Amino acid sequence: MPTEWLRDAAVWEALLEEMPLGAMIRNLATMTRVGLLAPGSDAARTVAARLGDGARLRRARIGPIAVLAALKTYAQGRGERGRHTWEPVAPVVDALDGAFYAAFGNVPPTGRRWLLALDVSGSMGAGAVAGVPGLTPRVASAAMALVTANAEADATFVAFTAARGGYGGQWGGGDPGLTRLTISPRQRLDDVVGETARLPMGGTDCALPLLWAMRHQIPVDVFAVYTDSETWHGAVHPAQALREYRRKVNPAAKLVVIGMVSSNFSIADPLDRGMLDVVGFDTAVPALLSDFGTGACKSGAMQRLARPVRTPGRFEYRRGWLNRPKQATQDIASHPQILVVVGMMILAVPMPTTTRIQWAR
Repeated sequence: MPTEWLRDAAVWEALLEEMPLGAMIRNLATMTRVGLLAPGSDAARTVAARLGDGARLRRARIGPIAVLAALKTYAQGRGERGRHTWEPVAPVVDALDGAFYAAFGNVPPTGRRWLLALDVSGSMGAGAVAGVPGLTPRVASAAMALVTANAEADATFVAFTAARGGYGGQWGGGDPGLTRLTISPRQRLDDVVGETARLPMGGTDCALPLLWAMRHQIPVDVFAVYTDSETWHGAVHPAQALREYRRKVNPAAKLVVIGMVSSNFSIADPLDRGMLDVVGFDTAVPALLSDFGTGACKSGAMQRLARPVRTPGRFEYRRGWLNRPKQATQDIASHPQILVVVGMMILAVPMPTTTRIQWAR
């Protein structure tokens, strides 16, 4: 179709009739910009009805983080780099908000016992995750906590907070601590974001959740640390803490650290398939974490995943990559829209111990 036709509202009206739900969500801004979606329009009512159709949402298998990213972008009224602007239509914004919570039902439970540790420092309220305006690390981590609370029957939530003597952490002064959070599946995202923002921030010592669970003899299968970019440890390295926790509490425990706006860090022991570093964050990360938690990777583990620095959301994690690193390499290299992929390391057998991909067009 000629590009100039896509500036015509009549063309988009025709496309909307049979448009899949995922494509519709991705093109909400465009349909608003060309004038198809407007307050009181038939198209706006159609879009709102489809977003509110739970059965349609389930069939499309769209995850809540994908809907949240669309909501934040659309409600902001501008694109990633601000080149395009539009006036958000209130019923569409409300429908996206409802679809976010309805999409919780699309997340299959892993059946594992999870402990999520959230960074609540001031910096979590700044920056944009995956290039989405308004999707700060604080919002994204709170959303992942809600997703976990809805999907998993056994989930514990803690926050890195100040303990004795002040802030505590990498930059000195006082001791870092943990505060237990009560996150209910019925809570609203704004409530969780507000609760974490009010806590006295502490240093993000990535070993602390393991030491805390070991001290209280809490059985955990997967520890997940959500932070912006602060990934450090105190006197005990997280790999050492995990080994000790396995020895004393659960031999099969795993640890994943997600630096949502980080460009590089290294916490995981590259020889330990029960540890995972995720550098960056996009809508593909929840599926990656689910596969890691359930042990879907039988022959290898993806240790680092960096989102593309441009065209966010175009990099799609595909189930099966953890077992087929060669296929992953080929798939990534064949996508011209991925300008830079840095920091992916895959452990595999019988491939060499580490395979690093650093590729640019």
